[in-house]
Amino acid sequence: MALNLLMLGPPGAGKGTQAERFARTRGIPKISTGEILREAVQAETEIGRRANAIMDRGELVSDEVMIGIVRDRLERDDVRDGFILDGFPRTVAQASALDGIMAGRDPLIVIDIVVPEAELVQRLSTRLICETCGANAPVGDGVAGATCARCGGKLVQRADDNDAVVRERLKVYHRQSEPLVEYYRVRPTFRSVDGAQPPDRVQADLAAAIEAAGNGAVRHGVQP
Repeated sequence: MALNLLMLGPPGAGKGTQAERFARTRGIPKISTGEILREAVQAETEIGRRANAIMDRGELVSDEVMIGIVRDRLERDDVRDGFILDGFPRTVAQASALDGIMAGRDPLIVIDIVVPEAELVQRLSTRLICETCGANAPVGDGVAGATCARCGGKLVQRADDNDAVVRERLKVYHRQSEPLVEYYRVRPTFRSVDGAQPPDRVQADLAAAIEAAGNGAVRHGVQP
């Protein structure tokens, strides 16, 4: 059975780092919406040209366009053994569209990484990013001026990672994500993981949750 995994969690939960680790160990692609959006624009696909025109006008990419970009990405041969989605869906409308994209495939396993807000504020207020490629340094890793593990660029702190902005960003996330979590919570393939633990412990719990969710799909006869 292909491992089709969706990871949910607020900014600072560490889901990107965990998704990259798991993708490497399982040999499946990690699909970040930011990355595939840039790829579609650079490749000048039909949907990429539409997205580029929207962004050139300073507007947000619509659900329709984002769904189209994800659909195109999930039609590639490298996802036959599974994939990890990070950053999509962000709304119930996108989740419903993803269900349509997944029709005829193995079930979607959904993991929600949960971290208390106080911990998230502390993490985000001290978070470092690469000034070259924009990648986040793993939580707790690196110091300002150190180099990015991905491209070798310099790690810096984001100018907008201050307490007030971080708290507002988390409010927006919770407002948007709570309906999404409830949308998936009733499924036998949904699990929550405590993301406030050390990264290696989170990694172990994540692997156990994915295995349990896969077994849940089998027990409940979830069909592709």
